[in-house]
Amino acid sequence: MSDAITETAAAAPVWHVTEEHAHEHGGSGPTILGFWIYLMSDALIFASLFAMFGVVSTSFAGGPQPRDIFDLPLVALNTAFLLASSITFGAAIPHIEQGRVGPTRAWLAITGLLGAAFVGIELYEFAHLFAEGATPQRSAFLSAFYTLVGTHGAHVTVGLIWITVMLVQVGQRGLIPENRRRLMCLSMFWHFLDIIWIGVFTFVYLFGVIR
Repeated sequence: MSDAITETAAAAPVWHVTEEHAHEHGGSGPTILGFWIYLMSDALIFASLFAMFGVVSTSFAGGPQPRDIFDLPLVALNTAFLLASSITFGAAIPHIEQGRVGPTRAWLAITGLLGAAFVGIELYEFAHLFAEGATPQRSAFLSAFYTLVGTHGAHVTVGLIWITVMLVQVGQRGLIPENRRRLMCLSMFWHFLDIIWIGVFTFVYLFGVIR
């Protein structure tokens, strides 16, 4: 009888440790779910901006029209930069999963450079439009244009800051589970921005010029 009680008492801590261990490594589930919820809420914001642009896209108020101000080849080049950054981020995923710090940081750095080029060209475009007098207060069309494209650009800028932070954290702490989870969230965020930009390029720039 005493031997059975002793064995039961000894087994109890094992169950406690096992449950803690499972709980510790299962923490990424709520994080990923929460980030998906954030992305869905962000998608609703962009859907509202697209709807607003669709309503006022022909309200020029005597001002410039899309074909007058949009440099489609430049925007196409900018689109290529952002789509290429999505490919380079995808190239980093296998290295993240296999714990290779060097290649992961290299692909993240390339992704950041392509994203920075995208933001730089967008800022150049805005400066050029302002110089031509195509400012947000000129018409409802331009107000909606700057709001939609500027909101996307702000998101890309946040993504660049996030990439920079992750480059530092991965360099300091390696690809620990926490950093892998953060990189997975960053990957979803970056690919989400690419999808949104395809919509912007198609409905704002391409349709605007050929309409």
